[in-house]
Amino acid sequence: MNELQAKAGIQISRPIATVFNAIVDPSEMSNYFIETSTGKMEAGKTVTWKFPEFADKVPVTVLTVHAPVSIVFEWEGAPGNQLKVEIHLEDRGGNSTVVKVIEGDMPNTEAGIKWLRGNTEGWANFLACMKAWLEYGIHLRQGAFDYMKPA
Repeated sequence: MNELQAKAGIQISRPIATVFNAIVDPSEMSNYFIETSTGKMEAGKTVTWKFPEFADKVPVTVLTVHAPVSIVFEWEGAPGNQLKVEIHLEDRGGNSTVVKVIEGDMPNTEAGIKWLRGNTEGWANFLACMKAWLEYGIHLRQGAFDYMKPA
């Protein structure tokens, strides 16, 4: 059986340094993804993310940061599974950056396929929200997942 990886990518009309900073700096990331973080993403550090729609706090262990081209971290990407997330940035010139996210690996099982669907959707949402924020100053995530909060 092949292992499964969630993958998503998007092109953002901003310089690579701006996009990179929006990923590692919690004051930027809070405009499109998280509510709060205990710190900036730096190699060797563990930060804790809080998402606006959930009470849980998520520890994120930053493995490597190579400004401005990549960030690699581990987190509990599926219940009971520490998964590696790689974010790669490519300068496309003309004030444009391609961002690609890869998360994995999960077994090719029914549970793995369910994870793949959800996390691929989640990373596509992350990228779309980041694009909306960086290009247009729109906070797409705000209120978008309120329906998921316990009643």
